[in-house]
Amino acid sequence: MSGHGFHVHGPHDHELEHAAHSNDDFSSKIAVMTAIMATVGALIGYKGGATQNEAAMLKNSAAITKTDAANSWSHYQSKSNKQNLAELALSIPGVNGEKYKLDIDRYKKEKEDLKKEAESFEKQVVELEASSEAALHQHHRWAQSMTAVQIAISLAAIALLTKKKWLEYASYAIASAGLGIAALAWMHI
Repeated sequence: MSGHGFHVHGPHDHELEHAAHSNDDFSSKIAVMTAIMATVGALIGYKGGATQNEAAMLKNSAAITKTDAANSWSHYQSKSNKQNLAELALSIPGVNGEKYKLDIDRYKKEKEDLKKEAESFEKQVVELEASSEAALHQHHRWAQSMTAVQIAISLAAIALLTKKKWLEYASYAIASAGLGIAALAWMHI
């Protein structure tokens, strides 16, 4: 109870508070381990969120680049139509053929440049989508790691309340597995 009203503790908080004021090694070890796991969990959560945002940004960039590729292909198509009209104009009697031949050559050159541009955009789209998938895979690893750490913290709380050594060891084992998964995420595996 505090000076300005009621202050309610959960059972785990109450046990941690008492452990801090006693010489109970079991409770002290679990209290320290829980604090460490919570800190590591916060760092893992940050990395998980960052990789999720990175994946979304890469996917968004891929969509924008895909639009750029479509625009280049549309421009290419319009040049093809103009080239076809110029070629058709050559078949009309009494038309200045030299002007249309120059136009045809110009449209062919412009189409080549537009085709290269559009293909370049398409290559960028493939690369951006692959990078997005890799970042999303890494995010999943961070999320798996965070889940393991959260389970370990919960088991530590139960171990503290029940004073069961096997739960303490299970908590440590699951926390270690979470750290192993975090290592895989860090190495992009």
